[in-house]
Amino acid sequence: MDNVSVVRFFILSGLNETNDYRVTLFTFTLLYYCMILFLNISIIMIIILDENLHEPMYILLCSFCMNSLYGTTGFYPRFLLHLFSSSQQISYEWCLLQAFVMYSFACCELSILAVMAYDRYLAICRPLHYQSVMTKRKVSLLICFSWFTPFCILSINVLLTSRLRLCGVNIDRLFCVNWVIVQLACYESDTFSKNITAYFTLIIYFSHGPFIIWTYMHLIRTCVKSKDDRVKFMQTCVPHLVSLVTFIVVVLFDFVFMRFGSTDLPQSFQNFIAIEFVLIPPVMNPLVYGFKLTKIQNRVLGLLFFRKELPQIRFCKDKT
Repeated sequence: MDNVSVVRFFILSGLNETNDYRVTLFTFTLLYYCMILFLNISIIMIIILDENLHEPMYILLCSFCMNSLYGTTGFYPRFLLHLFSSSQQISYEWCLLQAFVMYSFACCELSILAVMAYDRYLAICRPLHYQSVMTKRKVSLLICFSWFTPFCILSINVLLTSRLRLCGVNIDRLFCVNWVIVQLACYESDTFSKNITAYFTLIIYFSHGPFIIWTYMHLIRTCVKSKDDRVKFMQTCVPHLVSLVTFIVVVLFDFVFMRFGSTDLPQSFQNFIAIEFVLIPPVMNPLVYGFKLTKIQNRVLGLLFFRKELPQIRFCKDKT
């Protein structure tokens, strides 16, 4: 068992910067996490309870919000616990689990965004074939692909990481990251197979980019020719583009900084870069979709002002 790590805990040294204002940070973090839960659960419940929203686009949006809940649950509860207990230690097993959750959350997010781009391409560029292609079975398969593929790939990554012999316990972050754990390996030769798997994962998920670009090239080309398609694009594609660009920017920023960034920067700035992808998208996405998608917006307004008849009245008008 020479290749099994004897490390039983890690120290999250990124928490050093929180020592002087733990109470304030704990309060604001708890409120922010509650807001994330409220916004995403609200979108999910609206889609589930309203049968008029049981369409592919909204089902994918529901999966999108569920993934936000999954990813933020991997960070915020543990971070709040560290702030409350003033502890910087995290057990070896919890650290690997957190690394798995954070990475799988990011990969699932990109996969769902790619599927949503494909859905918009069919709806606008191939409207006559949309119903026959985006069946309930097809949507279910796409969602399963978006979730289970990263789970399987990243399970292999974490399994290989767990077999590394480590010679350090210090993680210069607020949470555990698989790449940083690998850098703690005693021998560079131990990281060879792990790095190959990591780069293979990156290649798979970076390949989503050309596919999304291809879909939007066709979308823009189609929308230029038709006023109705331009309206559809503004209503349904703009929220997707905002979510996509925001997520890619924050993830790439963290990815580049983690591998090439300077450690001379203030720790608080490094912490902010590290948590951007669980800080901005989980709040911004439900707000953007809630304000931009008319059906969800009307449903939210109906709930706020207790106008339960709003969806039925609008449905009758649409029929006439």
